[in-house]
Amino acid sequence: MSASTEGNARAAGYAPHPYVGGRTAVLRALAAWRMRWPGAPRVIVLTGNPGSGRSRLLTGFLMMCDPEYRKQLPMDDLDPATVPPDLPAPAVPSAAGRTAAQVLWLLADHFELAAGRTEDVFAELAARDEPVTIVVPDVDQAGPVRAAEEATRVVREVLTPLAATETVQLLADVPRELATELAAALPASQVQIIDLDAPEWADPKGLVLHAETALDAGSGAPELPYTTDPAARRALAEALAARAAGNRLTVQLAVQSLLMQPEGFDPADASQLPTNVGEALDLHARRLGADPQTLRLMLAPLAFAEGDGLPVQLLGTLANAVAGRDMSQDLADGMLLAAPFIQPVEPSPEDDEDGTGEDAEAGAGDGRTLLRLMHPALAEEIRSGLPDVRDTQTRIAMALLEEVPQQDWAQADPYIRDHLAAHTLEAGLLPQLLTDPGLFAHADPVILRAAIEAVPLEQLGAPARTYLRTAPLLTRSQASATLRAAFLESAFVEDGLAPYAEALHTRGFRLPWRTLWSVPLAGVRAVTTGSVAAAGEDGTAVSRSVAALLVPEGTPGSRTLPDAADGAVASQDGTAAGEDAGAVNGDGAAAAGGRTALLLHDLRAPEYVDADPSQVVQPSEEDRAAAPLGFSRGADYLRVWARADRRIVAALVSDSPVTDADLSPDGVLVVATERGVTARQILVAAPPAAPSVPAQRTGTTDADASHGLEGDHS
Repeated sequence: MSASTEGNARAAGYAPHPYVGGRTAVLRALAAWRMRWPGAPRVIVLTGNPGSGRSRLLTGFLMMCDPEYRKQLPMDDLDPATVPPDLPAPAVPSAAGRTAAQVLWLLADHFELAAGRTEDVFAELAARDEPVTIVVPDVDQAGPVRAAEEATRVVREVLTPLAATETVQLLADVPRELATELAAALPASQVQIIDLDAPEWADPKGLVLHAETALDAGSGAPELPYTTDPAARRALAEALAARAAGNRLTVQLAVQSLLMQPEGFDPADASQLPTNVGEALDLHARRLGADPQTLRLMLAPLAFAEGDGLPVQLLGTLANAVAGRDMSQDLADGMLLAAPFIQPVEPSPEDDEDGTGEDAEAGAGDGRTLLRLMHPALAEEIRSGLPDVRDTQTRIAMALLEEVPQQDWAQADPYIRDHLAAHTLEAGLLPQLLTDPGLFAHADPVILRAAIEAVPLEQLGAPARTYLRTAPLLTRSQASATLRAAFLESAFVEDGLAPYAEALHTRGFRLPWRTLWSVPLAGVRAVTTGSVAAAGEDGTAVSRSVAALLVPEGTPGSRTLPDAADGAVASQDGTAAGEDAGAVNGDGAAAAGGRTALLLHDLRAPEYVDADPSQVVQPSEEDRAAAPLGFSRGADYLRVWARADRRIVAALVSDSPVTDADLSPDGVLVVATERGVTARQILVAAPPAAPSVPAQRTGTTDADASHGLEGDHS
């Protein structure tokens, strides 16, 4: 199959694909791949220059692969060799804006895999009796942070293992610099690279048709001599396609420019037709009597924009920062100048809600207009024309930081809150930003995690390292900003960063608890709260609240228990949310096959207590029943609820399995995990707020961790 088949298809009278408008040779190759035609490769790597039309081609092909969408296409008029068989739609996990982990777990969810680890996904797919078909578009747009180079991780961590799985039939849209690497991992007989800019796959006639259709007054173009006269329209389309050297984006921008502002355009003057994206920008500016550099400076903030786009209210601020001068008049006078290269974007629901639940300030994401460039290749062109990208990002980052009212992240524009880290990453300033616990709590954890992971670990300070180890928990639980702050508050205490934990209590959050202390004890089998008699400052006997920890014999500071006393420590969790707590024997001594010891720790202060374990007095059943709070737990979560109305007042999700827990009558929650033991004072005044906890975890039965949106199965 080659470009020569284009002419054969037209000679046979077949209609072009209504969305693609050509590319018959490629569509035939993709159809053969879909039907697993003898000799067709199992893996196809689609690539090409930016603006070559990869995304449009893949979209058009997927239209024919979707049983419902096929009904809307003139299938009988198309070249039969370009039409894939009528099969169930393939899995299409788009990489745009997603991390490698997110792409992988989208696949796991699609195929309803029981995998708990990355390698399990590939193993389960390999074990399938029937092959599975997977199409991965937009790998060049992967990742929530541009500078993190997530596309490389997607290729190496997701696509390469998928391609090596014999039961997987894979089609991936990959940047040229990664296409060869992906194909090199497979035998030549199993893989094919389709480069849309290579002569055998080029479609010059299809590009002419694309331009001719865009210029047609009958398709919505204004009535002009070269849009109403078929011969003139055809001649201009051929000239545009010839000058653009096969690049569809260049043709698209040129057509938009001349149709939006036709004055001063001479279709007979080939010098007014661009040969690349950069010339499309510059020719448009000159034709409108503007300085091309001014147009590029106006568009520069959008060339650096992260996520879905830049809020329109930040455009002027960032344009001034990039240009180093006041651009307000240029922007006011130049919207017609910039219009062919910009598109508005409706904010996504996630952007509106911001994941902050009750903490979102009123109207923070409502009604915002976002702007972005028409195509990523425009951003590449504008960025490449700047003298120092890193310096430009520094100016953008500083300007965004100045827009945060009183450095209060709760009042910051969601774009600044979520994407400032991405700008500072490319500016080389991210480690300096990662000192404010308020930012840690308010920023989107998927985006912030991706930015921090792009920094060498040795360059990160202690707070950033704490955030990095906590980030999987933040994304897995899909917690609000308040609960993210609560989880981070505990993590800071666990890592010996008490000032950062305390700072979160001063940032306006209504946290559900205050972490009192944490000790990194391994092998804790059970915990209970109680009290022991101790000598006061004046020598009189006082009762001291303690947490009694059942630990392996030989643990420093512990006292070995007599065999008869092994069952003295009992956990007090209930069996399901909303039930009254009851005693459950939790010593585990018999299962451990050895003697145990008791280690006493002050319930509220970060210090151990040297006392006789036999003197520990546990709360009576009556004391516990009269307490205002009860709790229940599962494999890796706990809920604390008010007995009066069963309202959940705190919900804790752990990043390691919960070994045991107890809640004192006065509301101190002591939790033992594989990591250690932590005590939290429950703040009952906190409003009800709970992260997403899978329904199967309403009881105490152990369950695998939920991977959440970002796909963390750890």
